[in-house]
Amino acid sequence: MFRNKTLLITGGTGSFGNAVLKHFLHTDIREIRIFSRDEKKQDDMRRAFNNPKLKFYIGDVRDISSVREAVRGVDFIFHAAALKQVPSCEFFPMEAVRTNVIGTDNVLTAAIDAGVKKVVCLSTDKAAYPINAMGTSKAMMEKIVIAKSRNVDPEDTLISCTRYGNVMASRGSVIPLFAEQIQAGKDLTVTDPDMTRFLMNLDEAVDLVLFAFKHANQGDLFVQKSPASTVGDLAQAMKQIMGADVEIRTIGTRHGEKAHETLLTREERAKSEDLGGYFRVPADTRDLNYGKFFEDGQDMAAVPEEYTSENTERLTIDEVVTKVLSTEYMRDLLAEAPAVS
Repeated sequence: MFRNKTLLITGGTGSFGNAVLKHFLHTDIREIRIFSRDEKKQDDMRRAFNNPKLKFYIGDVRDISSVREAVRGVDFIFHAAALKQVPSCEFFPMEAVRTNVIGTDNVLTAAIDAGVKKVVCLSTDKAAYPINAMGTSKAMMEKIVIAKSRNVDPEDTLISCTRYGNVMASRGSVIPLFAEQIQAGKDLTVTDPDMTRFLMNLDEAVDLVLFAFKHANQGDLFVQKSPASTVGDLAQAMKQIMGADVEIRTIGTRHGEKAHETLLTREERAKSEDLGGYFRVPADTRDLNYGKFFEDGQDMAAVPEEYTSENTERLTIDEVVTKVLSTEYMRDLLAEAPAVS
């Protein structure tokens, strides 16, 4: 499917982009383009991979002219560029809008104009029932995906979206924070030990995007079924993994945090298709006949509950240990440093 094709990854210098490169660089893909605004990270990646298939494009999804340059001649796009940190988006919500909302519109507009065959956009569980600026901007991103998909022939450009929970050990996530605190001999700080979060590793995040790439219909949203852990159990697992004798200190829920994350709302689950390890949510294909919004309803009485980190499979501490050790970050960390006591 990727033989002699060109793939563009927006935000490609991030954790997801690095994972995709490790998956694809040694296949028969023709070219992988990394599009981002961070020249230092691009140079680091260029030196680390040292592969002629890898091409780098400086630009910003906020600037459609730079996106147009990057998509020329591209067959497929994985759109991962985003502002992802909850606190920074809370303080600067218009920055989240410019990158996550307008940036996505720019990528899809440029892709459609250039005849890109498939685009998979990456979203987050925080887009379901959003309570913070980051989640709200990602929810709007998903609406743009659906709106754009309504107006383009899937034979020309097929657009789909994936939504996933916490990717373990990705930039800004809690596992690197816990590791740093343990190495410094500090207490592990948790906001609420009973808070739950989905757990998936980077390889699973790539698997989700590839599943969407292979199986999407126009405008589909895909969710991977994922296990979850309490934050308290995750902290205990990190202590066990790193042989640490430190305390776990509760600091209180931060602004914009949920007790439990939602991957599918009740309304989405009502129309979703269970594909085994994944849910497919078809796009809302209602046209501009407003009567279909105001006059035709749906009986929600028998609809199942939303799919959340509270009602999914709950991992034990030993299972969390195994899950965390599946990350390359944790394996590399343990290989580099002795256990902390």
